[in-house]
Amino acid sequence: MRTQSSLPPTNSLAWKKLEQQAEALKHSHLSQLFAEQPERFKTLSLTFSPLLMDFSKQLVTSDVVGGLVSLAHEKQLPAWIERLFAGESVNDTEQRAAQHWALRLPAAAEGVDADLLQRVQNQREKMRGLVEQLRGYEWKGYSGKAITDVVNIGVGGSDLGPQMACEALNDAAVCANTQLRQGDIAPRVHFASSMEGSQLAQLLQELNPATTLFVIASKSFTTQDTMANVETVLAWFGSQELDETLMKRHHLVGISTRSDLMQAWGIAPEHQLQFGDWVGGRFSLWSTIGFSVAVKIGYEAFESLLAGAHAMDEHFRTAPLAQNLPVMNALLGVWNTNFLAINTHAVLPYDGRLKHLPAYLQQLEMESNGKSARRDGEPVSYRTCPIIWGEVGPNGQHAFYQLLHQGTERVSSDFVLVANRYREAHYAPIANSLQRQHRLGLANGLAQSQLLALGEQALPDATDLPAHKRYPGSQPSTTLMLDELNPYSLGMLLALYEHKVFVQSVIWEINPFDQWGVELGKKLAGQTLGLLQQGSQADLSGLDASTAGLLMHVCESQR
Repeated sequence: MRTQSSLPPTNSLAWKKLEQQAEALKHSHLSQLFAEQPERFKTLSLTFSPLLMDFSKQLVTSDVVGGLVSLAHEKQLPAWIERLFAGESVNDTEQRAAQHWALRLPAAAEGVDADLLQRVQNQREKMRGLVEQLRGYEWKGYSGKAITDVVNIGVGGSDLGPQMACEALNDAAVCANTQLRQGDIAPRVHFASSMEGSQLAQLLQELNPATTLFVIASKSFTTQDTMANVETVLAWFGSQELDETLMKRHHLVGISTRSDLMQAWGIAPEHQLQFGDWVGGRFSLWSTIGFSVAVKIGYEAFESLLAGAHAMDEHFRTAPLAQNLPVMNALLGVWNTNFLAINTHAVLPYDGRLKHLPAYLQQLEMESNGKSARRDGEPVSYRTCPIIWGEVGPNGQHAFYQLLHQGTERVSSDFVLVANRYREAHYAPIANSLQRQHRLGLANGLAQSQLLALGEQALPDATDLPAHKRYPGSQPSTTLMLDELNPYSLGMLLALYEHKVFVQSVIWEINPFDQWGVELGKKLAGQTLGLLQQGSQADLSGLDASTAGLLMHVCESQR
């Protein structure tokens, strides 16, 4: 049931005061604030080990931070956090709870629904068993040979999260592999998501059907993109003249909320993994959707990922708002979006292992908070989620930093840095050289955030520079610094962003847990597919001129 109509956040006293503060600050420069407030880093940074969040390069003062916290209280954020962790139906359009946090609860957690915890633990144990079979080379394909390759077939949250985590935790995977039998390596993990088949087509040329396992990851088990790839996989096995029943028993794992549909597809019950429908796709990495991650890094390391996320859950649930990392990260985003009119936000990781983090956060934030209707059904009268984009920092420096430094757009940024790297034993032969490279990356990340904030004031004797060499600066950013990138710290970082999304949804009075905006496009695509299959015989009379013309062109080119 939807909440009753209430005044929009723009009517609150705290919002109006923040508007006044923004007006007073809009002509200030970050270099000026640093000169006037030499203790900015001390007063405008937070630590929850192993994560440091420095927001001293945001265009805020301590008074603004206090005003943002007041806004959160006026919007009853603490009560909403309680509702989230109490399992209430915070997803009001679908009448569901949002209990992704329950997926990372420790097995002996107290004060939570015992039945919920038991269901989560049962699936974890089942997943652990399958992972250990694969990593122990005990899972045999139809020919009796051990599985060497695992292909995750999914899209959206069933692809972006697992793929991002697998890439980010490559070092953890190498360390976990040292525990395998001498000479063994864990199965290789691959991903296929594109509905037109390009990724799968390439993979199937390289893989051996006798030693490949396919993981069908789909919440509904009806997702068009995913099931189209599965049909191609079945056709591939069929082209090898293999018995379909035997193939499905040995080479398919299903992950879904729909055990009935997995059964209908012929997936063996012992190879079915489930999760609750109270888990949104983009929040599902922590569920059995993380199966491919556990295969890559080992189940113990996967549990460490869960533990890091749970630690951030507890911090978010219990820390005072002003000392709460997810809350402050979210409120700074509200400040930039709604009071400084900055409508685009860049995610800039300075570690190549985090190359998929910007895409992961695009879905997490824009699919969650890209909304224009309030919970009470009224249209919003203010901006909600900004455009999220980004790239690994060193690559971005050679691509779009020109615009960040000298363009006409205001852009806020998150710099994601890792303080220590290359300390694992397998890097020993070239550790010194690699650590020098790591310091080079760190230096660039720190320098770029400094220059974006201070502009040419960061340089000595810059006042005589010609116009084309000037750096305006005052582009706000937050730096998120991990002591190391490992499963625990990655879990903390990702949970921080999840809770950021929830906090902003509370301020904006929107539901972050549905995604109706993508449904109509899927429906139209089904109708369009029918027209494509009819070819030149299709009746295009009901279409707009552009779509009809494009369909005619496709039909003519396929003759």
